[in-house]
Amino acid sequence: MSRTNDAPGGATGADLLIVIPCLNEAAHIEAVIAAVQADPGCADALIVVSDGGSTDATVSIVERIGAADPRVRVLTTAARLGTSASVNRAVERFGDGRRWLVRLDAHAGYPRNYASRLVAKAIETGADSVVTAMFTRGESCFERAAAAAQNSFLGTGGSPHRLMGRGGWVEHGHHALFDLARFRALGGYDAALGFNEDAEFDRRLVKSGGRIWLADDLAITYFPRKSTASLFRQYRTHGRGRAHTFARHGGRSHIRHFILPAILPLVLLALLSPLWWPLALPALVWLGGCLGYGLMLGIRERDRCAAAAGYCAIVMQFAWSLGHWRERLAIAAGLVRA
Repeated sequence: MSRTNDAPGGATGADLLIVIPCLNEAAHIEAVIAAVQADPGCADALIVVSDGGSTDATVSIVERIGAADPRVRVLTTAARLGTSASVNRAVERFGDGRRWLVRLDAHAGYPRNYASRLVAKAIETGADSVVTAMFTRGESCFERAAAAAQNSFLGTGGSPHRLMGRGGWVEHGHHALFDLARFRALGGYDAALGFNEDAEFDRRLVKSGGRIWLADDLAITYFPRKSTASLFRQYRTHGRGRAHTFARHGGRSHIRHFILPAILPLVLLALLSPLWWPLALPALVWLGGCLGYGLMLGIRERDRCAAAAGYCAIVMQFAWSLGHWRERLAIAAGLVRA
């Protein structure tokens, strides 16, 4: 492939490893790869799709693309692996001789020349990791409700990378780029974690003296889950992962880290309301607050579907709290390793 000087700094990506961990992403994988292929700064980059055991057409799509473009490889496994293990395997197999690691999630859309601009941002700031903001966009009515919740304080609790915060030094964000040597020196992701591997890694990176830059001008588009059940499972998993991060590295003073664990106790307390009705009041305040906030979002966005954001927030918050307490109790009982 011919070189070009359209990329930041005239780079062509020879020191860049791009890893796309995925599982059953036939609907999105081709568009994600095409976005990298169109980036002139990735002319010599290696693009590895690390598949965790897809049962749909994901692997065959990647193999077809790779047959026409030698930059594109697929790393497959018969057993389902989480994101952490999938990324680590790709780094172990293909990381030698590369300086930068870019992680792309298949369930998202990316701005033009995303990978090469990440490299330019890392060089400009001297960051060990560059993270990005996220904006959720849905198509169906349920997805639009979930997106409205996830794009607001209702669903994020004020997390800067979910509320399109200003660029600057942060402690966590959506994972995008790493100095590969630093990533390896820290042991990569914890492969034992099938969830929340990004936040856990960021804790270790910051503790080791590493710096994380939030690139507010490289926001990605995230596609939300399509049903209540899948949204519930996703946030239950988030809650489980956060429990592990708390157990290993201690808590933080962010308000969301105090509110979300309280949801399950509020619901359990409400179950005792037949004995004394005021016990239901805290849960009713929570439910009413979510539904009212969601209605306000719908009015502000002039979208009747977005008005159901409160319902999605209830699902998300309760699932998170349930997963969090389930995992904390399992850790305390020694049933799982922290």
